[in-house]
Amino acid sequence: MNPEFTQVFELALSEKLQLLEDLWDSIASDPDQIPVLDWQKEELAKRKAAYLQNPDSGSSWEAAKERIRSRQ
Repeated sequence: MNPEFTQVFELALSEKLQLLEDLWDSIASDPDQIPVLDWQKEELAKRKAAYLQNPDSGSSWEAAKERIRSRQ
């Protein structure tokens, strides 16, 4: 563990969560700085091609959310 960050582990849970949110917001504020790896681009291209071949094979966002929630 980096000694510079030991104080972070002493924070209350709510403070840690707020720190995580603030960090994520700072990262997400400039999406061009988030790298997309080649394998991720290839996977997206593969999925898009599969969708274009058979657009009815997918699920709506609402159906997908419901399926995910029913698993919990």
